Amino acid sequence: MNQTLFHQTKKQNLLILLFVLCSFSPIFAQFSRQDSLRGTLSAVRSCYDVTFYDLKLKVIPTSQTIEGSNTIYYKATTDFKKMQVDLFANMQIETISQNDKPLKFTREGNATFIHFSDIQKKNKKYAIKIEYRGKPQIARNPPWDGGFTWKKDPNGKDWIVVSCEGTGASLWFPNKDHLSDEPDSVKITCAVPKGLMCVSNGNLRSSKELKNDAPASNNKSLNGVSFQPFMEYEWFVSYPINNYNISLNIADYANFKDVYTAQDGDKLELDYYVLKPNLEKAKAHFKQVKPMLACYEKLFGKYPFWKDGYALVETPYWGMEHQSAVAYGNNYRNNEYGFDFIIIHESGHEYFGNSLSCNDHAEMWIHESFTTYMEALYVECMQNYEKSIKYLEKQKAGIRNAEPMIGALGVNYPQPDSDIYYKGTWMLHTLRNVINDDKIWFETLKGLATKFRISNVTTEQVIQYFNEKTGMNLSPIFNMYLKTKQIPVLQYQINTKSDNTVEVRYRWKETTPTMPIKAGFGIQKYEVISPNTEWQTKIFPKVEGQEFKIATELFYIKTEKL
Repeated sequence: MNQTLFHQTKKQNLLILLFVLCSFSPIFAQFSRQDSLRGTLSAVRSCYDVTFYDLKLKVIPTSQTIEGSNTIYYKATTDFKKMQVDLFANMQIETISQNDKPLKFTREGNATFIHFSDIQKKNKKYAIKIEYRGKPQIARNPPWDGGFTWKKDPNGKDWIVVSCEGTGASLWFPNKDHLSDEPDSVKITCAVPKGLMCVSNGNLRSSKELKNDAPASNNKSLNGVSFQPFMEYEWFVSYPINNYNISLNIADYANFKDVYTAQDGDKLELDYYVLKPNLEKAKAHFKQVKPMLACYEKLFGKYPFWKDGYALVETPYWGMEHQSAVAYGNNYRNNEYGFDFIIIHESGHEYFGNSLSCNDHAEMWIHESFTTYMEALYVECMQNYEKSIKYLEKQKAGIRNAEPMIGALGVNYPQPDSDIYYKGTWMLHTLRNVINDDKIWFETLKGLATKFRISNVTTEQVIQYFNEKTGMNLSPIFNMYLKTKQIPVLQYQINTKSDNTVEVRYRWKETTPTMPIKAGFGIQKYEVISPNTEWQTKIFPKVEGQEFKIATELFYIKTEKL
């Protein structure tokens, strides 16, 4: 998701953490009827499987409104005469029809219930068309607090984008707003005032100027004098896609292209859409994309959405992982490690979040923990292991350990705080060192990304895959970090035995899952120890110029020196 919280200065980290503290609900929040309607796969939602969205709309900047339709194609999974679709209550539904015949519907908050006179038969395919209009919710703090953003570029031209992870894509178009049901493909047709371009997901199929008699209510004024004509852009997504990844980016964009060549020789089209004053700056800054794609291909396999290409689209907010049209708004800044972490993080979501996706917001750790960890692996790939450890240490400062990383399922659980990023990446870093075999570790990561390529997974499936690939029972460790706030505390004492050795006594302060860790005189001389709640003793050979330490740079644990 896109929420990228890790930045490179103390001031920025403090601002982000302040936002986190103020914005997210605690796990004990009471869930409303609307939360249940959105988060639960009830009988009126599980009765159908979406196969295709044909979304057609017009964006009218002068009134900050949209109007259009979404035709939802679906397959009935059981016989039914009532189904639920989702659209925010502030948006007006004009008609709902099937085969050009109107259907009855009722609304309850953000849920719409459609009533059929004829049974929708199991395994049969159907379509309904929903025509709607309205003034969509404005994003108060994008991308975290979702909605439309209506801005002006430096030349005074409209710059309009939408971001809706967590809040829900139903804030701007009718759909089945549940992560578990991704359409197999999507067509997005968007009309915008001439002089602007609409960039969406996938491939641009066509663009054309609309005639004054086209279905666009604001093409003419009341006295018959034409307003600015509209241009219509048609985009097509040829892969399954999360609803919140479907996006619109509208501006006076400049477009430039490049090509990435995969290890097998396949060519991937790269497209960049940036504000015209930033064109030359972007051409230089975005050169880091191809080395990044090469690192990710080595670690996780080929880019998952090959036919749809890869794109970066400049936005007035920080960034989001919109599939094949990654939102970029970091003002062309590199961090102290020499890369733009928004590009690296949001593009990483193409693997974890967009390709491998969770079924429920309560399991967003699957998206964010792996992708945040990918930043450190990118540092390791481009620079070295030691620098990746330093990068991870900076991320550790953001861990709050305020609540479990997994929330309540089936109730539209609000996205948890920064721990699904930082604690999550340290959980994975810890597991790498528990496994203590990089060949197995990297085979497991790559296998996870390829086995579940373009599919939805649960936490238990992820854990089971790790167990199978490593031959270890990692479930207790996963469950401790994901489902509790427990952090292992290692108590230890050091007694000097001679000039050449020290005796170390150690134990877990409280019961902890079986988890070997490392200790000794420096990373090159670490030895594996297997603590439990009983005191154990081990003799370590000294290393000149080094102090004894527990490897807290390799494991997310706390220590108490007694």
